[in-house]
Amino acid sequence: MDVIIFCGGRGSRMSDETYDKPKPMISIGDKPILWHIMKMYSNKGFNRFILTLGYKGDVIKSWFDKNLNNENWDINFIDTGIDSEKGARLKKVEKNVGSDNFHVTYGDGVSDIDLSKLVEFHNEHNGEATMTVVRPPSRFGFVSLDGNIVDEFEEKPQMQTGFINGGFFIFNKSIFNYLNDKDDCDLEYGTLDVIAKKKKLHAFKHNGFWQCMDNIREKEYLDEIIKSKEIPWLENNV
Repeated sequence: MDVIIFCGGRGSRMSDETYDKPKPMISIGDKPILWHIMKMYSNKGFNRFILTLGYKGDVIKSWFDKNLNNENWDINFIDTGIDSEKGARLKKVEKNVGSDNFHVTYGDGVSDIDLSKLVEFHNEHNGEATMTVVRPPSRFGFVSLDGNIVDEFEEKPQMQTGFINGGFFIFNKSIFNYLNDKDDCDLEYGTLDVIAKKKKLHAFKHNGFWQCMDNIREKEYLDEIIKSKEIPWLENNV
């Protein structure tokens, strides 16, 4: 199965880090987060990657030309435009997709999701798309009160109610029927919401580790995990 990774965004909320490189090239530890994402997939045997390039895409291609080393990865670098929304980027690589079902993910999130089970789940239903849903860590600490006494406190616990889009998808090629290559074609709004209304979007629930990198604080958190030598998104995918 092909793995498509969105790599074209500017990462404006991390402007200090993305002045001279795209967001997927921000390092956690000593390697770009993009490398970590690709390693997650390759550890499960998915080694064919399509990277949708945009903002400073040459930086991505140059890094992999110099640093691929012993990875047995087949990488297709596709320029999908500077200002394209994700739906347009996906449509622009349609001719490069060689598998009937394929992985899609963002270039800024890691998880210990079992990708093999994700594939099994997708193959067992008759929908057009599978979205991994997660309960993310709360941004704030949880406090339980007994009157004016704190009887329970937990710093940034995992949310116990409600799911969000975790960013690890499997799509059938039929998704291309909903897309066009105009820059304003989005993936989430106008595509996935339409598929959901048709009851063709299925949810794969993941309750393990998941973390996106939307700001410097989250990058620093991922850096600390790397330093601990216990890296859930790599260890549990081997």
